[in-house]
Amino acid sequence: MKKKQLRLFAFIAMIALLVLSACNSDSAGKDTGKTKEDYKFLSILTGGTQGTYYPLGGSFADYITEATGVKTTAEVSQASAANMTALQDGEADIAFVQTDIAYYASKGELMFAGEVIDNVSAIGSLYPETVQLITLEKNGIKTFADLKGKKVSVGAPGSGTYANAEQLLEIHGLTMDDIKPQSLDFGESQESLQAGQIDAAFITAGTPTGAVEGLNAVASVFVVPVEDAKADELIKKYPYYAKEVIPAGTYGMANETSAVSVGAMLVIQNEVPEDLGYEITKAIYDNASKLQHAKGKLIKAENGLDGIGIPVHPGAQKYFDEVNKK
Repeated sequence: MKKKQLRLFAFIAMIALLVLSACNSDSAGKDTGKTKEDYKFLSILTGGTQGTYYPLGGSFADYITEATGVKTTAEVSQASAANMTALQDGEADIAFVQTDIAYYASKGELMFAGEVIDNVSAIGSLYPETVQLITLEKNGIKTFADLKGKKVSVGAPGSGTYANAEQLLEIHGLTMDDIKPQSLDFGESQESLQAGQIDAAFITAGTPTGAVEGLNAVASVFVVPVEDAKADELIKKYPYYAKEVIPAGTYGMANETSAVSVGAMLVIQNEVPEDLGYEITKAIYDNASKLQHAKGKLIKAENGLDGIGIPVHPGAQKYFDEVNKK
């Protein structure tokens, strides 16, 4: 009797271990056994409708649909940090994200403190995203010091813009306590600046940004410059930043404006099979030259691995390996 009980206990224990192993495998985004045929639909998380991610996402979705036969759509979202969390939770397949935010997520740092996201990998980098501090000429804000006590949009909850705002304020000797921070997306920032409800707004996006162009159509926009020495100080502490210049003529400005940027990239769930990941990557980079947006000319396969701080999806790696052999 005791031997039968022991055998039964051993059998139950073995089953439990197998179930636990399967659960752990799935939670890590590995060994799920998915094939391309399992995908009838793909979604790309972008950002707000007034940013750069959304129009690019719509074009990418069309390219992917045509190349893979899998219906793909672009979805409005709260941008970078929220996009990483959504992919972790299996709510989407592909997403736009800032390179700095993807890095934080992979390390469990800053807004991801204590929560490492390791089931997401890179498709590739796209273009520089300029951290723009936008105000109106009539508001009289010309430097970061002028922000003290002012109402400033620091980005939507879950966006990478908040981290950029916090770090730029820090380099200029300010904190969120020195301003009256407002959590607004790009469209809300545009409307609030126009209505005089806020004084300035941080917007991290490819230039020209739709929300800022819309604002400039009704009022004179001013972009607060980042002095060269401050940019050097920022890059020394946060090396994922780079110096950037907003060309004269952008938003009707007479002169070029010095700024800083991070990178925009695409990420994908690890469980997407290699062959589908390859087709997705190829569809995006082979068709980037067709994009009507000004950033299209900057999206090139030869730069696809620049600034990537997280693992690259094997399908994407296969594509870039082929490109580099040519």
